Amino acid sequence: MNLLARRRLLSTLKARKPSLVSKKSLISQKPVRDVHPELPARTRFAPSPTGFLHLGSLRTALYNYLLAKNTGGKFLLRLEDTDQKRLVPGAEQAIYDSLKWCGIEYDEGPGVCDHKYGPYRQSDRTDIYRSYIEKLLQDGHAYRCFCSKERLDNLRDSAQKLKPPTTVSYDRHCEGLSEGEIEKRLQQGIPYTIRFKSPSKYPVFDDLLHGVLDMQPQVNSSDVRYDDPILLKSDGLPTYHFANVVDDHLMKITHVIRGEEWLPSTPKHIALYKAFGWEHPQYVHIPLLTSSSDKKLSKRKGDADVLNLRAKGVLPEALVNFSVLFGWSPPRDLASMNHECFSLKELTGLFNLNHLTKGNAKVDEKKLWYFNKHYISQRLENETQFQVISREASELVQMKYPNITLEYVQKVLRIVGKSLETINEFPDKFYYFFEEPKYHDSDFVSNFKDSHDINEVKLILKQIRGKISDNNINTLVNSAVQSSGLSKRAVFETIRFALAGSVPGVKLPVLAQLLGDAESNRRIEKALQEL
Repeated sequence: MNLLARRRLLSTLKARKPSLVSKKSLISQKPVRDVHPELPARTRFAPSPTGFLHLGSLRTALYNYLLAKNTGGKFLLRLEDTDQKRLVPGAEQAIYDSLKWCGIEYDEGPGVCDHKYGPYRQSDRTDIYRSYIEKLLQDGHAYRCFCSKERLDNLRDSAQKLKPPTTVSYDRHCEGLSEGEIEKRLQQGIPYTIRFKSPSKYPVFDDLLHGVLDMQPQVNSSDVRYDDPILLKSDGLPTYHFANVVDDHLMKITHVIRGEEWLPSTPKHIALYKAFGWEHPQYVHIPLLTSSSDKKLSKRKGDADVLNLRAKGVLPEALVNFSVLFGWSPPRDLASMNHECFSLKELTGLFNLNHLTKGNAKVDEKKLWYFNKHYISQRLENETQFQVISREASELVQMKYPNITLEYVQKVLRIVGKSLETINEFPDKFYYFFEEPKYHDSDFVSNFKDSHDINEVKLILKQIRGKISDNNINTLVNSAVQSSGLSKRAVFETIRFALAGSVPGVKLPVLAQLLGDAESNRRIEKALQEL
C-alpha cells in the first residue's frame, strides 16, 4: 500500500462512526447487529512462504481457526507461493512447524484432505487459474497488456506528478488492441500480462468489523487513469488479487479474516467476484500490530518470528494467549474479573466476531512474559509436565555445568520455578545453585557492600563459620543477633551475601538446605576470605 493510499484509508476509517455498538449496546452488551455466523464457517489461512511466520500472521491464523472451530466449521491452510523469486528456503516447513507447535491444526491443506478442494499450494493450481483467466478474457472483463516495464514506470511517475495526484496509473493503452494486433504481438513473442478491466465504480462493501465502506481510487479528471490490476503475470503465474478470489470461491470459503492492510484491495476482489457472477465471502479486516512506539511491527527484524520466540523459551500456550488479545476482548463478565488467561480450548468456546476491536494493537513484550510465567507455573503443578520441563531445564544447566544432576535441578526447580518468566533464564538467574556466587563485579554485591559495615559483616560470618547443619539457619541468626547486637536484617543479608552473592529470591533456610551443609559452610569461609 503506497503512502497516499494509506492516508486515504486511515481518513476513511477515522471518519466512520462505530458500526457495531451504540450507547444502548454498551449497556446491554448486545451489538446493534450480530455479525457472528450462525452456520458453520469455512475459513482459511493463506501465508506466503517468503519468510517465517510472524506474530501478526499467527494472530490471523488463530482468528480464522477459532471462528471455524467455534461454529463447527472447517479451517484450511493454503500456501500462496506464486511469487517464486521471493520464496525462502525452509519457510514452508516453518509454517507447518509453527502452527503445529501452537496447537493450530488445519482440517484441509497440504497433506491433509488434499483431494477434496485441493491442491492447496497455489503453484500447483496454474491450470485452474488459466481456465478462469480465459473466461474473463472471453467475457470482456480482462485484456492482455503488452506494455514494457519502461512505459509502465513512466506512467507511474507521471501519475504521481499530477495535481491532484492519482492513486492509479495505467491508461488502458492495450485494452483497445484489435484481435489482429494481439495476434501479431503473440507471434512476435512479446511478453504480456493480463489485466482486469475494473468497473467505473467499485462496489460498496460491508466489512463485519468496520461496517459499510465505499473505497474508490482517487483519479484526476484531466488525465484519467485506471485501476486495472494485473491478474496474471508474464511468467504465467497469478497475482494475489486473482488467485485468492478463485481459490476462496472454489474452496467455498465463507469468511475471510485478514489484516487491515488488505482493505484497499477488497473492492478489486469483490469486483472480480461480480465479474464471475459469484457470491463473495464475508470480510473481516483486523487492526495492525504496532510496537510500543506506535510503529508498525516489523516482519524483518525477527523479534516477532514465532520460532524465534520459541527458541527464547516462550511456551505455545503463552504465545496463543498473548496473540488472541490483539484485537479481541473476552466477554465483559470475564474481563471484569481481570480474567485474561485462556487455553486454546477455552478460546474456541469464547471466540466471537462481536468482540473484535478496531484500534491498532500495541505489542507489549512485558505482557508476553507475564503469560509465560503464568503457564510455566501451571506446568510445574502438573507432575507429568514438570518432568518434561525439568529435563529441558537440566539440559540447559548441563551445557554450562556438566556435573549437575537432573535430580538436583528438579529440587531447585520445585523451589524457584514459579518465579521464572522463561526456562531459558534458569541457569543464569539462579547460577549460585550451580557454582560459587560472585563476591565481586555484581550489582547485588555492590549494593550490599555500600550499605553494610564490612567489619560487622566479618563479625557475623566468624560467628557462624562452620556451624551450619541440619537446617539450623534461623537458630544461628537469632544467636548472631544476640551476641553481636546487630539487627536480624543485617544478619540475614550477610548470610545471603555469603551463600548467594546477595541475589534475592530464595529464603535462607531453603537456600542452605538445597546447597547442603558442607557447601554452605565452605561459602561462609570463602566470603570471609574475599572480604
